Amino acid sequence: MRARAMTRYAALFGVSALALTGCFAGPAKAPAADVGAEPEFSGTLSILTKFAGDPLSPYFEDLAAAYERKHPKVEVELIQETDQSIKDKTKTLTASNALPDIYFTWTGNWADNFVRGGRAADLTEVIGPDTEWGKSFSRSSLSAFAHDGKYYGIPLYNNGKFMGYNKAAFDKAGVKVPTTFEELIGSCADLREAGYEPIAFGNKDGWPALHYLQQLFAHHVPAAAREADSKPETATLEDSGYITALERFKTLVDTCTDTRGGTNGVLYTSAQEAFGRGKAAMYYQEVLEFDNATAGGALEPENLGIFPLPASQGAKGDPKVIEGAPEGYFVNARSPRAALAVDFMKFVTEPKNAKTLSSPPYGQPSTVVGAVTPQTSSKAVFEGIDKVNKAPGLVGWLDMVTAPEVADAWLAGGEALISGGMSPEKVLASVRRASESAK
Repeated sequence: MRARAMTRYAALFGVSALALTGCFAGPAKAPAADVGAEPEFSGTLSILTKFAGDPLSPYFEDLAAAYERKHPKVEVELIQETDQSIKDKTKTLTASNALPDIYFTWTGNWADNFVRGGRAADLTEVIGPDTEWGKSFSRSSLSAFAHDGKYYGIPLYNNGKFMGYNKAAFDKAGVKVPTTFEELIGSCADLREAGYEPIAFGNKDGWPALHYLQQLFAHHVPAAAREADSKPETATLEDSGYITALERFKTLVDTCTDTRGGTNGVLYTSAQEAFGRGKAAMYYQEVLEFDNATAGGALEPENLGIFPLPASQGAKGDPKVIEGAPEGYFVNARSPRAALAVDFMKFVTEPKNAKTLSSPPYGQPSTVVGAVTPQTSSKAVFEGIDKVNKAPGLVGWLDMVTAPEVADAWLAGGEALISGGMSPEKVLASVRRASESAK
């Protein structure tokens, strides 16, 4: 089955964990992948991506087809998933010992679990910062996938979270770009009076709320406390900044979003579409989404502006830290095609392909040095990555930096806070219990 066909069937019917080409089975211990060997250009190479749907899916499809033309005896099978579905897919494949040869990963605790479990190949000899391939990436993106001095991940693109805004909507409402959280909340009444939903927000999947919360935690909780609280063995979650951040989030939801539509029942993509159609004035989005927001034509690229979620006056955390992290791929530590997998990913990250990834319609800012420029990327993507690179630090996604049980508690707590089912104090208490049980 060719790459495009595999993508179509995977999206429609799912892929049996036990039938994946390149899967491994049997005992947990297996010979380590020889990532530095000469690749054998034959057989089938399986890849799990987070590029399902328009406009992203053609990127890996085209690369797979090009690699097959270059190596006619190699067949590439793609399993393309969305940002939401890949979490369940990866968990299923891991539980079945059926991870493909190459698979997507976030950074943080999510990635560390695969490293500790012996499922991610040690790529230090081929992608370490002093290797030829490693030197093609930014140091920070490589370090994001490092563990105990070894390098495991292939960083594909960088990312950060910003409030996108419709410049025309702001002009119509007479609103200026807010520089404080209080100014942001104060702008919502004027935007609503001008005929716009102030902030489009859909939380059906739970994690969009966590993106707001983690940025607010960075504003209100000192970094040392946040970092200790991300690990159950050192967590206390006693800093008063958590309650302040939860209260700020509740104020934003009640004041600036369309609570009549039941935010917890609205898809994230529906909120994205509302912003792209010009119905909403703002939408909290990742750099990866900037080009997609203007793809429909209603919101012109020149009308898309961005700013970091502003901190409250007197916030005691770090108001300049930005939420974000690179995202990338692991090579299966037990894959017999590990050397071929490395060669394919070197092909994916060649300068030409990295620039294509960074350009519209994909807009995924490559971590390859020199790939993101005003000539290759849209203005918003270039501006967003420039802000990410200049930030004094990045704070990772809340559901990726902590233990799964704690992440689940934050997810449930965020939903309950939005619906009014739990107070900030009760949300934090539930997270403390989850953290205690995860020790």
